[in-house]
Amino acid sequence: MTQTQQADRVTSANESQPRKFWMRWRVRLGYPVAIVYWLFAAPTWRSIAYGTIVAAVGLMVRAAAAGYLRKDRELAVTGPYSLTRNPLYLGSAILAAGFVVAGHSWIAGLLVSAYFAIFYYAVMRNEEEDLRMRFGTDFDAYASRVPLFFPSIFASRGWQSPVESTRDDNGDGRFSWAQYRRNREYRALLGAVGAMGMVWLRMWIHARFGY
Repeated sequence: MTQTQQADRVTSANESQPRKFWMRWRVRLGYPVAIVYWLFAAPTWRSIAYGTIVAAVGLMVRAAAAGYLRKDRELAVTGPYSLTRNPLYLGSAILAAGFVVAGHSWIAGLLVSAYFAIFYYAVMRNEEEDLRMRFGTDFDAYASRVPLFFPSIFASRGWQSPVESTRDDNGDGRFSWAQYRRNREYRALLGAVGAMGMVWLRMWIHARFGY
């Protein structure tokens, strides 16, 4: 192995450390955050109903994004990715907002909001460094036109993708249920249903035992 190759490996390893840190602690802290949220939550039938509606919107956004995404193979620039560079995380934010509403507690809501704002912003930035290394100027051109998180209806106006757009099984850039399944996005749906069931359980415990 040449010195240049060794230097490239060291540089790549050093660049991956921040992402590993944020990814590792996002998972580790996610569980205690969920427990504290559950303990402070004071849900009602109405808050759960409204929260479920908001969470469903978040799941739909994530599902739409998953149908266009081919991880580590192509730079996704069509569909939701033409409006925001991180539609999956946008959907996660809306999903989290649904649980904030369902929890009906400002303490629980503040905790979830702070967790998301701190960790997911860092994760988005670190993941973009990976995309920049993989796709180079193509990603730079894409990033210059499309916002990081909050979608813009003007982002894709008058712009043609500098790379091959994400393709579905028919070879065009439309949504693909097959790609949705490959990305296992159905797990987000199952997880959200289970989590909302825990919120319902919290409401029952509060009504039954007063806590």
